[in-house]
Amino acid sequence: MQAQGQVRQRLLEMGFIRGALLRVEKLAPLGDPMELVIKGYHLSLRREESACILVQPVA
Repeated sequence: MQAQGQVRQRLLEMGFIRGALLRVEKLAPLGDPMELVIKGYHLSLRREESACILVQPVA
């Protein structure tokens, strides 16, 4: 994760940790916000928050 400070802490508290699986559920027409599903929870993030998350596709 590339986030720093309070944004990093908030993302970690929401479950964005190394190895966690997530899915993009919905994407607003202009891309902001986006709805993600992680650990069974539906979360909405702004574009600048989601840009801090590093993802790797699952084969």
